[in-house]
Amino acid sequence: MSVAGGRLLSVRLADDRGVGVPGTLSADRTGWTADHRLATATSYTLDAVAEDGAGLRAARRTAFTTAAPAHTFVGSFTPEDGSTVGVGMPVSLRFSHPIADRAAVERAVAVVSDPPLEIAPHWFGDRRLDFRPRAYWPAGTRVTLLLRLKDVEGAPGYLGTQDKDVHFTVGRSLVAAVDLDAHTMTVRQDGRVLRTLPVSGGSPEHGTYLGAMVVSERHPVTRMDSQTVGLGDEYDIADVPHALRLTASGTFVHGNYWSDPAVFGAANTSHGCIGLADAKGGSDDSPAGWLYRHVRIGDVVEVRGSRGERVAPDNGLSDWNLDWARWRAGGAVH
Repeated sequence: MSVAGGRLLSVRLADDRGVGVPGTLSADRTGWTADHRLATATSYTLDAVAEDGAGLRAARRTAFTTAAPAHTFVGSFTPEDGSTVGVGMPVSLRFSHPIADRAAVERAVAVVSDPPLEIAPHWFGDRRLDFRPRAYWPAGTRVTLLLRLKDVEGAPGYLGTQDKDVHFTVGRSLVAAVDLDAHTMTVRQDGRVLRTLPVSGGSPEHGTYLGAMVVSERHPVTRMDSQTVGLGDEYDIADVPHALRLTASGTFVHGNYWSDPAVFGAANTSHGCIGLADAKGGSDDSPAGWLYRHVRIGDVVEVRGSRGERVAPDNGLSDWNLDWARWRAGGAVH
């Protein structure tokens, strides 16, 4: 703003929450400029006092609203606000538009924890930004995602819209270790073995991924159709019980009622999933039903075996398959 025939004595610009905007008076006190760009789609109130050459003062109040940006982007986040998750849950942001200025976006996002941990970001392409500590979260950790993306230019002409905090809690530690050679799953809670279950993993033609995978979805029953994972007409099962998703590409731990019960604990016969004995419709008393009752989103399934391909770290929430040095090297700001 500026005045003619006088000088400014005071200027205060505040947003609709009453937060003042810092600004600078010109040397001759005839003009005032905000120190940074104003937020988009925001109401402001400007109060100014000026004095003319005769010492007469005048005060003026002006209200205005800035225009909304023509192009915006948002980051969809996992996990949900207020949730309790397993120790393997990374913080994952998926952006609605490709991010060109990764450094600017990364500076506008922070993840903090209580107790404090070193938490680092990693980009998977131009639409996904994840955060995790060096090792699994300690049980009981309280985590906050700070999104300060409003008016951050993530790509030419595209401004962020979010300014919010997301809180979640890490619950007890539960890690299920699958040995494909022994056909077993050993479930540990807070380091104590709860149960060892017989399983059937992927066949030699359709091996189960090796490595650490994180449960991202829970379904009491779901349909599994081989066409959705590129296997043609191999199978189409409408009522797979007790399904726990491990990868975006279609790896699950799930109940199996259609196979010979003798394969569990003895042979790997699936198309890549990890199967446990169950009944049609799902039985709470079955191995699969027991596991489903104990597992929550963010729990970890660690798979080892003498053959098989290691899961890609961006396949689902498999972030833990990058060592710490490579993880940290994937951030835009060093």
